[in-house]
Formats: sequence, structure tokens, C-alpha cells
Amino acid sequence: MRIDQPWLHAPSTRAVCEALTAGGGEVYFVGGCVRNALLGEPVSDLDLSTNILPQEVVECADRAGLKAIPTGIDHGTVTVVAEGIPYEITTFRKDVATDGRRAVVAFASDIAEDARRRDFTMNAIYARPDGTVVDPLGGLPDLQARKVVFIGTAENRIREDYLRILRYFRFHSWYGNAADGFDPEALAAIAENLDGLDQLSRERVGAEMVKLLNATDPAPAVAVMRQIGVLAHVLPGADDRALAPLIHLEADLPTEAETRLAALGGENLRDHLRLSKAMAARVELLRDLAVGGQSSAEVAYRHDAETARRAMLLRSALLEMPLDANLETDIELGATARFPIKAKDLMPYVQGAALGQTLRELEAAWIGSGFALTRADLLAKLRL
Repeated sequence: MRIDQPWLHAPSTRAVCEALTAGGGEVYFVGGCVRNALLGEPVSDLDLSTNILPQEVVECADRAGLKAIPTGIDHGTVTVVAEGIPYEITTFRKDVATDGRRAVVAFASDIAEDARRRDFTMNAIYARPDGTVVDPLGGLPDLQARKVVFIGTAENRIREDYLRILRYFRFHSWYGNAADGFDPEALAAIAENLDGLDQLSRERVGAEMVKLLNATDPAPAVAVMRQIGVLAHVLPGADDRALAPLIHLEADLPTEAETRLAALGGENLRDHLRLSKAMAARVELLRDLAVGGQSSAEVAYRHDAETARRAMLLRSALLEMPLDANLETDIELGATARFPIKAKDLMPYVQGAALGQTLRELEAAWIGSGFALTRADLLAKLRL
């Protein structure tokens, strides 16, 4: 079996592969690029594995006139840049010791050893530079059936890195066959190791949750996470009842993890998931608007059409109420409305603190009229 993708034949890709093979190395694409190519999914990052040591990778790149960056050279990873495109190249590795958060690794010369340290069989499929698929652990049938299967035993893989609990649900949401459901043995191993989640950095947990929630439909995975106790560990107080209705309502919109996080709620979400300030603010804003009393038109006026749309979908999901038939019309009305009064229109008759208060009162009256009151109508209210 071969893969045939434009990135495989790109001049930059060929340059990197030829630089390594010219130095006597074997080189394989691995992980997401191979998995997604075989599934017909979009490919973003290009990761490669090789049997030569990191310093040799640097030397091969230098000889070929390519830029080598020692991004993780102690762990076997060098980033080689060709024509502005980064290629992450990692020497074959094997785990020597693990503590549930990180692994002590040693370099290996055997592709099967490198494959055995990975998490799922669908992520342990390799491809040579000519596209020939190399499947040292027999993971191809699992990938073709869209089965997320731990390499070896789920118990062992999880105890090597407890983040694999969240990765299991993330990969199931992105690549799993929803009709097949979840593997009972995997779920049993996860349930036995929930306390391991508490060892993980909040940054790693947050990053996985965001990736999970950006899947087309993560609701089944999140429901199972709640049922077996994962959700309570990573996001105490979260409630997923509104998630599936929200996903149904936003079917025609691009996925947005922030809206889905707002649907889940939870205690001190920002700290538990170490969200960026911008993302945390977006989640909080959407949640506040959804449970608040502002109309969709007012939200669109005060923020923007997209925020109003997301907030109203979230409101509908949280409150279990149907969407307003005029939602899009009202959002368009609010998003294009411009308050016709400026501070200078009220001066010098109104000044100081009274000026701001009067502007707010007039704006409220204007919004309450459906943005229909004109400048003259509003000034007439003041009898100026």
C-alpha cells in the first residue's frame, strides 16, 4: 500500500528526505500525516522518524544547505526547515522509564521499538519517502475500521502517560467509528487510573480538552467522560447536558471550542484548564450573554454578529428553548445599527456625570425601540 499526497512530492519534502538518506539514514513519515493521508483527512504537520542520531540529522541538514533547529535534541528531535516549511525529525526511541507524566527515553535502531512506545495503533503507521506504507505493529486494519486501539495493553500505555486518557477520547471523536462505541477494556483501564489525571499539568489537560472540543461532534466522548469520572477530574462542576443540543444547533458553523467550553461550564474553568486570557474571556463572555437578558439584536450591536449567534445558540441549548425564527434578521439588524447620538449633541446642556448617564438612558431607549428612534426623536425626549 502507498500513500500519494501533494506534500509527499513537494520540493521541500524531497530535499529533507534526500538530505537524510544521503547521510546513510532511513527516513519515514509517521503519525498524523500518515494516519490522515490514509483516512483522506487534511494533513497539517509533517513528522518524520529516522534511525540516525540527532547530531547526525543536524550534520545532514547542514551539508544539504538546510536549516536545522535543535528544538528537542536531548529527546531526539530536530526541526529541519526547507523552503520555510518545518519538518520535525525524531530519532527512533524506546522508553526506559516512565512516571505517568514524562518518559526517560533511549535511542533505538529498530522501527518496531519506536512504534511500540507510541499510544495507539493508528498512530504507529509509517511511510517511506516513496509513499510505501510500513506497519510494524499491524495497526492498519484498526485505522481502516476507525478503531482507536491502545498499543499493547491500555493499562500499560495509560500509566506511561496519563494524558493518554484524554487523547483516547480526543482521537475517538476525531477518527473513531461512532457506531462502534467505545472499547470496554479501554474504558475499564481509564476508570482504574483516574487519579493519574491529577498529576498532569493543567496546560497539557487544557490543550487536550480544546483539541477534543474542536472535533465535529465530541458530545458522545464527553458523555462517556462524565459517566466514568474523567470530566469531574479535569473540570469539576462541568455539566455536559447542553453540549449535544449545542452541537446540533451549530451544525452549519465552524467548530469553536470556546462556545462548547461555555456549554460545559465548571468551577474556575480558566485555572483548571490554564486557558489563555483571550480564550477564558471569550468563554466567560459567551456564558454571561447566554444566561443574560440581552436580546440577540442588542448582543450583535454591542459585540458582533458572530458573538450574538454563538451566544443565542448557547442560550437555546442551556435553557432548552427553541431558537427564535427571526434570529438571523435580528442579528443583522443589531450588527449594522449605529447609535445616532454623540456626547457633543447633548452639550453644553448636559455635562459631567449626568452626560454619561443620559447617553446610556437614550441608548437603552433606542435599543428598546428596535433601533427605530431617530436622532431627532431621542433629542426630543430631553426637550433640548
